[in-house]
Amino acid sequence: MLVLLPPSEGKASSGRGAPLKPESLSLPGLAAAREAVLAELVDLCAGDEEKAREVLGLSEGLRGEVAKNAALRTAGARPAGEIYTGVLYDALGLATLDAAAKKRAARSLLVFSGLWGAVRVTDRIPSYRCSMGVKLPGLGALGAHWRGPMAEVLPEAAGSGLVLDLRSAAYAAAWKPKGEVASRTATVRVLHAPTRKVVSHFNKATKGRIVRSLLTAGIAPGGPAELVEALRELGYEVEVAAPGKAGQAWSLDVLVTEVH
Repeated sequence: MLVLLPPSEGKASSGRGAPLKPESLSLPGLAAAREAVLAELVDLCAGDEEKAREVLGLSEGLRGEVAKNAALRTAGARPAGEIYTGVLYDALGLATLDAAAKKRAARSLLVFSGLWGAVRVTDRIPSYRCSMGVKLPGLGALGAHWRGPMAEVLPEAAGSGLVLDLRSAAYAAAWKPKGEVASRTATVRVLHAPTRKVVSHFNKATKGRIVRSLLTAGIAPGGPAELVEALRELGYEVEVAAPGKAGQAWSLDVLVTEVH
């Protein structure tokens, strides 16, 4: 099973660990594309602060993020699972998983990123600010920048089992599973059952809890149909839209009655 996650806007501080070693990151086929983004982002943020803030879409209160980006090559690095915070990651609770579940998380979780493309939760990275929606002056839109490299690397990373896609739209644009991989991919929405609407907070929280449930139970569904069965056994109410033709992903709606 491969689980595709969005990053978090907010991130923990880098800490005092050893600095980034780009060659140590997973998915080495993304190395050249990572270096291109890293080099331009560092140069941008080491130069005109106001221009950098405008490009990155940062408010006055987030001015300090520019200096953080300028120091990415020398800042301390920590496992990505510790860097990413926020509602989904709080609900996932990587730090509180037992040893077996942590090993499953290391194998199966892949976090998408405007800067890194995608990383494993065990990859050591510094704290940064660069969403997939950014358009860098030299490289252009990051979603488009990552599309080619991802298409080369991700099908192999997907292996032969389920691809559980929990990304937001901006990050989903960087790689869309196709063909045989798409046929074993399931996308998930979380809906407030009474209104049938997506509500951001419990959408993220429920997705985090779903991943935690699968990891702690040791469940690795082979495909979307097995995922639906597993989620229902775990107590989730799931509605399914199976693909109309080959080469399309399954769409799952998880219904939640309480906002928490």
